[in-house]
Amino acid sequence: MKGTTGYRKKRPLLLGLTSRAMMLAAALLLWLSYLSVFFNPATAWIMTIFGLLFIPLLLLNLFLLVWAAVRRSGAILIPFIALLPSLFVLGRYVQLKAGEPQAEDGIKVVSYNVGRFAMGSGLAEQQCADSVAAFLRGSDADIICLQEFHHRDPKAVKSWLSRNFKGYGAEYFVYTDKSGCYGNVTLSRFPALDKGKVDFGKSSNLAIWTEYDAGGTRLRVYNCHFQSYNISLSRLVKSIAGDYRKTFRDTEEKMRTGITTRPRQVEAVIRHIEQSPVASLVCGDFNDNPLSYTYWRLCRGRKDSFTESGRGAGATFRSLWPLLRIDYVLYPEAFRRVSHSVQKKNFSDHYPVKAEFAL
Repeated sequence: MKGTTGYRKKRPLLLGLTSRAMMLAAALLLWLSYLSVFFNPATAWIMTIFGLLFIPLLLLNLFLLVWAAVRRSGAILIPFIALLPSLFVLGRYVQLKAGEPQAEDGIKVVSYNVGRFAMGSGLAEQQCADSVAAFLRGSDADIICLQEFHHRDPKAVKSWLSRNFKGYGAEYFVYTDKSGCYGNVTLSRFPALDKGKVDFGKSSNLAIWTEYDAGGTRLRVYNCHFQSYNISLSRLVKSIAGDYRKTFRDTEEKMRTGITTRPRQVEAVIRHIEQSPVASLVCGDFNDNPLSYTYWRLCRGRKDSFTESGRGAGATFRSLWPLLRIDYVLYPEAFRRVSHSVQKKNFSDHYPVKAEFAL
């Protein structure tokens, strides 16, 4: 009986030590996700992984907080302290009570990664392209920024855009491959004053810029598509069933390449913005979440339309909704917010973002 009683006394102690160790580990990982925004991924790429895991780590620490409260454990301070900084970060992912839309009219902007009109829609490419064009025409946007635009005939891009977007001027830059051409397109009702491309070197990603006369105000719009991870979840699951070691090595290499390449592209855009005397709006598919070096660098001097006017979850990547917000509209601080919405359209693996602001 003594042996049994002794065992029962030791078991809670072992459980307590294990739970504290688990809480400390979870708290440390969450703090690393907070700190990830201060590290340039080009030199510390692993920190970006912690930023990507912010939401799962947040939920884990919330679970541990509730568990400790139920057990009336003094260790509740560990997840409580770990969660405190999230009060200043969570609004970048979820807006529970954003401000009401303003009554004044503003400039409407739509940013949409259309996934080459073939990513997850289940439609034939031409049917998907026509559906996207119809949706965009109905959005009544003044400026439309498209990423991963695709057309089978490079020579027919201009005519297709003119036919489908009457009343809009189109500026675009596309690369050609065996399937046709792909790139970024910016459409606007405002007259274009200047345009150009930010060179990313040896990359199929790009940023194009167009300067407009927006009702008497000069505005430069940067339409960006930064380096992705080039990882397909469906292909990844299938590959694991085969040579899983090779799959993990290849996935790690793709992650490392995407993480270290993206900050160089971001810095190229920022240098270009700094050389411009005109107020700049930056939008597009950043392929990075709000707790990232990419986002925080581009946000300096600009407002995030979601944090200013959004409601609910701001996630824009359809396959992992509501975890990933990677598409943004960032406008100059001097402009006034009006509205923001994520349009639940299934024409791509991304959702389009619509923002409105006043000059």
